[in-house]
Amino acid sequence: MILLASSLFLREDRKQRERMRPYSPLATLLVASALRERGHEVSFFDATLASGVTEFVDKLRATKPSIVGILEDNFNFLTKMCTVRTRELTLAMVSAARAEGCRVAVNGSDATDHPEIYLEAGADAVLPGEADVSFLALVDAWMQSRDAELAHVPGLILSDARGGVVRTAPSPGVKALDALPLPAWDLVDVEAYRAAWTGAHGRFSWNMISSRGCPFGCNWCAKPIFGRRYTQRSPENVANEIAQLRATVRPDHIWFADDIFGLTAKWVTKFAEEVVARDVRTPFMIQCRADLLTSEVVDALAAAGAEEVWLGVESGSQRILDAMDKGTTVDEVRDATRALKARGIRACWFLQLGYPGETWDDLLLTRDLVRAERPDDVGVSVAYPLPGTKFHAMVHEQLGARQNWQHTDDLAMLFHGTYSSEFYRQLRDVVHEEVRTGASNDMRWAELAMAEWSHRSPEPLVAASG
Repeated sequence: MILLASSLFLREDRKQRERMRPYSPLATLLVASALRERGHEVSFFDATLASGVTEFVDKLRATKPSIVGILEDNFNFLTKMCTVRTRELTLAMVSAARAEGCRVAVNGSDATDHPEIYLEAGADAVLPGEADVSFLALVDAWMQSRDAELAHVPGLILSDARGGVVRTAPSPGVKALDALPLPAWDLVDVEAYRAAWTGAHGRFSWNMISSRGCPFGCNWCAKPIFGRRYTQRSPENVANEIAQLRATVRPDHIWFADDIFGLTAKWVTKFAEEVVARDVRTPFMIQCRADLLTSEVVDALAAAGAEEVWLGVESGSQRILDAMDKGTTVDEVRDATRALKARGIRACWFLQLGYPGETWDDLLLTRDLVRAERPDDVGVSVAYPLPGTKFHAMVHEQLGARQNWQHTDDLAMLFHGTYSSEFYRQLRDVVHEEVRTGASNDMRWAELAMAEWSHRSPEPLVAASG
């Protein structure tokens, strides 16, 4: 028996618990289907709506697996944040599985960045990057012998005899996405998800992906799983999955968890045609870039059923966008937002405060852009230095002992930014209020302007403490 598990416990994060927008661990379910195709018996522990690690221990004892794969959903942006609490819970699961005598493998962004932590906790192997190929090869080795020599298995990080780590040959990424089986939806308690969604929002949303990776080079964006490789399913294949999803899971709404949905006008146009031809038009939400949203693309998205598009706007200051290597312009943000709204699609923005060198004047430019274009919703964060990025290398010497957020609503400045964590939290709240109410709060901004000097970031290690 092979037990697959996710480790993102929604209930352990106050912000996510209050939002109550749970999604099944898609990447984990894809590996489960691949294992089944090879004839393996698979059990599944879904952390998303679970109460805690004790439920995982109960699952271990009930199923008595020989192999446990704690494989995170690498399509869910929450896993890329690598919060301290998620790490703690994953390590507890590793220890519990090891205590039950299981062989244990771990995959995810944090494990890829810090494999030694997971190996020390008892994992036999860490799988960097995509787990689809490497975990299958690892299972084959362990099925032949519990004590199999793993040095020849590609895509692993192992402990060496000296207490360090050793990497085996790289594992190839998955290229033929159309050849993959559908996710093992039957392993999930769909009705629990339906009840959570309808109770909080009145309708039921489910997740899909049409591609893997992102080819763009924003210098703060971590890509520990897919790198800058971009692999895409065919429009026909994606439309067929929508048809299957509607027949089985029956969602009211779909979240495409792609980093970049569609990429080209040709693909999006063909996708819309395939959706209409199958009569499976379903409201959906995507993430995209402002410079990709031409009028042709927006028209096709509307025809396919797009309800909401999230844009990585980041800042209203072109100077900051250029410093981020964003590759987009403020004018492109304006044009994309207006084009979406003109077709009845909600235009939502991700904003990032606190990037190195950002001044009060840059923050005012962001405020003025929000006021001028009135996005339908915003997600506000602060610059978060993740390993492997140019941004992380730039501020590495300023990082203290704490290098991760405790939870997804932390908004702690982990490096020597312009202002304190508390100041950016106040800015976030003001921006959210203006977007929610549609009213400008000039008095609050005047108060912030008066206080901004006193909130200038102190010595780096103090800032790192949050």
